[in-house]
Parts: sequence; structure tokens; C-alpha cells
Amino acid sequence: MNLIQILIIAAGLTAAVGAVWVAFAGPSPAKESARRLNQVRYRHSESAVAKVEAQMRKAVAARRPKVHQIAGSTSRIEALELRLHRTGKNWTLKNYLLASFGIFATVAAFVLLKSGAPMLALLIGVVAGAGIPHIAVNILIKRRTNEFIVKFADAIDLLVRGLRSGLPVTETLAVVANEIPGPVGQEFKLITERIKIGKTMEDALQDTADRLNLPEFSFFCITLAIQRETGGNLAETLANLSDVLRKRAQMKLKIRAMSSESKASAYIVGSLPFIVFGLIYWVNSGYIGKFFEDERLIVAGLGGMVWMSIGAFIMAKMVSFEI
Repeated sequence: MNLIQILIIAAGLTAAVGAVWVAFAGPSPAKESARRLNQVRYRHSESAVAKVEAQMRKAVAARRPKVHQIAGSTSRIEALELRLHRTGKNWTLKNYLLASFGIFATVAAFVLLKSGAPMLALLIGVVAGAGIPHIAVNILIKRRTNEFIVKFADAIDLLVRGLRSGLPVTETLAVVANEIPGPVGQEFKLITERIKIGKTMEDALQDTADRLNLPEFSFFCITLAIQRETGGNLAETLANLSDVLRKRAQMKLKIRAMSSESKASAYIVGSLPFIVFGLIYWVNSGYIGKFFEDERLIVAGLGGMVWMSIGAFIMAKMVSFEI
């Protein structure tokens, strides 16, 4: 049995395990029960706050994107362009593809020179070329998203003060664009520019909501839409929304603190085999050099990486909470 056949068998077994997991995995009964109880409570509640929250939940659930796409996109290419835009950098799709190909070529050439195994070099090169840029974009998106969420409540408070002083909504949006630094000011500046060229405020806000894909900003858009349809005190509604967003941010920080120990353990356990392997290879490359030559060891190593990835995925799901 040659290496290709062994790899095909290993890939088939992995796919079978994944299919069984997908088939038997389902929604949590506790979460589903709580969701239905909340729906009943919102449906029969006379509180205006509860009704608005129910509308917000329905709207956010309706705008949930497909698995293979990102909200606001119609294809994978547009989804990738949206992700690059959300980083806040002036990166284009061409820059991303060139960076991926450069990383692939560099890593594959390095592994080929060190190990002399073309299949292993090709595999590691593909993983590095596809994974490193993707991880870098995710880190930048997460960083910019956190910066937006931190300042967004302050932006809503500024909107409330402007409305209470008698300014119209469009002028208060321009004030936020000029006064709030960072991603919040940039996004609100784009909103005001769209309004100036003839778009309605609802369309301008919806375009930004599609690009950002943040629940906090979606709540803001839905609140404005509901207030325009039903009337009422917009300043008071936005003040309540600001309070909800601050409490939501506090809950996220509390969850992050409670799950930090588990995440640290997962990082240590997951990285330790690679660190030990690298140190041994650095100290005595001849001792562990057979790993890159013996086909059985290569397959065993790839299988171990697959199972470690499954374990890391499960641990990530265990410490991931929806708010």
C-alpha cells in the first residue's frame, strides 16, 4: 500500500467521523427550551421593551447569513472582499491572493529542502498559504470589531444628547462622525456621505449593517426603523439601547474572564506537541528526521494533527457562549 492509498483511507475515515458527528449533533435541548419560553413570554407580554426585544430578535434571525456566505454578499468572492473591508485596511483581493501564494511557495520550498518529501511540502504549503492569511484577516477583523463595540455605546449617548437638544437625526449622525474617533467615526461618516448623495437614512444604515454584520449595530438600525413606524421618544429608546449594549459588553467580559483558564489550558495542550517536536528537531535533527521519510510516520503524524484539530474544535465550542 503506497502513500497515496494510505492518505485516501485516512481522509475517508476522517470524513466518515465528521459525517457521523454532523448527523448526531443537534441543537442543545436546554437552549431550545429556553428560546421557546422566551418567545412565549415576549408574545404575551404587555411591556413595550419586551415587544421591541422580540422584534429585534426576529429581525436578526431573519438576517442570519447562509453557512457558506457572509451577510451582505452573494458569492464567496464578495464575501472575501467584505472580510478584507472589515479589517479597516486598504487591502484588495489581489493583495490577499498574492500574499497567500507567496506564503505557500516559501513554506513549501523550505519544507521540501529540509525533508525532501514533495507530498508533505505540498500539504504544509497549502495549509500555510490558505491558513495564515485567513487567520491574520480574522485577527484584524476581531480587533476592529472590538474597537467599534467599545465606542459604539458612547456614540449612541452622543446621539441621545443631540436629539434631546433639538437636532434632527441626520445632523446628530454627522456629529458622531466628527466627534467619535476610530471605526465608529469612519462608519458613521460613510453613512452621512450616502445620505448626502441621495440615499435614505434607512438604506444607508442597512448598507453599513450588512458590511459590519454586528448584532449591536443591527439593534441600532432596527430600533430606528421601529421608532419611525410606531413613533415615540427616540432619545429615550436610544438611551435604553445604550444601556443594553453596555450590559451586553459587561457580560462578554465576565464570560471571557471565566473561560480564560480553559482557553489557556487548550492553548498549552494544543501547542505543546509542536513545540517539543520543533525543539527536538532543532537539537538533534537526525534523531527525528525519519519522521519526514517513513510513510507510516507521516500518515501517523497527519492523523494526529486531524484528531488534535477535532479536539481543539470541541474545546472551542465548549467555551463559546451566545449572548
